[in-house]
Amino acid sequence: MTKYLISFPSAAMEVSAEELHEVADAAHAVVREAKAAGVWVFGGAIDESIAPVMVDGDGLATEDTYPQTRTIEGGYTVLELPTRESAVEWAAKIATACRCAQELRAFRYDPAS
Repeated sequence: MTKYLISFPSAAMEVSAEELHEVADAAHAVVREAKAAGVWVFGGAIDESIAPVMVDGDGLATEDTYPQTRTIEGGYTVLELPTRESAVEWAAKIATACRCAQELRAFRYDPAS
């Protein structure tokens, strides 16, 4: 089975404050469904209030990031699924719940992970 990353940037989810509770309930329903189906690996959102840090091999941490990843934020879900088609189906469920399109990427298989 392949692990898939399903994600969206924060700006893509345009919902009013009044709709936020309804969107959260719908998203949590998809999470419960994925867990019940045994495909759930991980999910969450980047805490944008905390600055990223770069950590060197010697443990030195500095507030910085790679230039190409300065804007990583938003919501992320990792599911383990048998086919790309099933990943598209789950991404569509998340898109419906969050009311925004989802980006789908496959993790390369690593037998040690």
